[in-house]
Amino acid sequence: MIHQQNGQKLAEDGLAPFGYSRDRRGGNRQILLGVVMVNGWPIVHHVFRGNLKDGETVQRVVEDLEKRFGLRRVVFVGDRGMVSTANLCFLWSQGHGFLVGLRRRRSPEVLEYLCQAQAGCWQPCAPGSNDRVCEVPGRLPGQRIFVVESAERLAYEQAMREAAVSKIREELEKLAKRVEKGELRDPEKIGAAAGRILSAHHGHRYFRWSLSSGRFEFSQEPLEEEKLLEGKYLILTEEKHLSAVEAVGAYKELSQVERAFRKLKDVLEMRPIYHHDPQRVQVHVFVAALAFLLDRLLEKKLKLAKLPFSTEEALTHLRTVHVVEAEVGGTKHPGGALRK
Repeated sequence: MIHQQNGQKLAEDGLAPFGYSRDRRGGNRQILLGVVMVNGWPIVHHVFRGNLKDGETVQRVVEDLEKRFGLRRVVFVGDRGMVSTANLCFLWSQGHGFLVGLRRRRSPEVLEYLCQAQAGCWQPCAPGSNDRVCEVPGRLPGQRIFVVESAERLAYEQAMREAAVSKIREELEKLAKRVEKGELRDPEKIGAAAGRILSAHHGHRYFRWSLSSGRFEFSQEPLEEEKLLEGKYLILTEEKHLSAVEAVGAYKELSQVERAFRKLKDVLEMRPIYHHDPQRVQVHVFVAALAFLLDRLLEKKLKLAKLPFSTEEALTHLRTVHVVEAEVGGTKHPGGALRK
């Protein structure tokens, strides 16, 4: 996020226009930051203009990796926001691989895969884990689909659905009473009110309504499809030598990227950025990326030492350590160390 008063020069440069704000701060200019991580280590970062879509960065990043590191083949791991036909065709045409998440609700074949998985062979994602995975064939030759069921995600999505259904039903009942009492008679206004209620909490997935002879009625839709989707996500790849467990493990590394952005935004306080010059913005981000690299190094050192601290806790403890210089009898003792 770029502070508004300093945005004009950056906008003229094309680096910080207005764009889709994930923080709902559309009044601020912004940049788009990309971070490439391998085995938990950040190796590259990119600063893109703020109105660029996530999926439009894939080709640039892959080409940069080829040029910078001389990589002949890259296996791109990305979430659903990175998936597009153009990106997959580019990776395939250049001999690269991919391991990407599928959109559960925008891909008509997803329900087909889920139904196949119900009768398929499931295995734990890790020893002792309640999460499980099942491989089903893709629609095209060479495609492999991994259906993953997460126990934690299942519990969360079930709770969210039940809360949403309860809230929407309550609001629809109130609307029905208003119509019955004659407080609301215009069909257009009734329809608009019902639309507002159903637009909240994905109500269109759970309810249908009708207006006949001035009577407002609603009914709950069957939830078999919703229950089939809950707690599951799907991974698409063409990698022949990956096992189902290895594919899930690689895909879960995306959580480290998400954690990286949380660190950059909150712990390292990379934003807001107060600079007029685009080059200074680049330097600001570079310093933040370097700080994140040191944060990752500290985290790995703490784990290696089997210390029960997060990096934030470790830094808090380190703030209590002070180095002073003492002078006794005209002699300076660095670090406050006194020798007899």
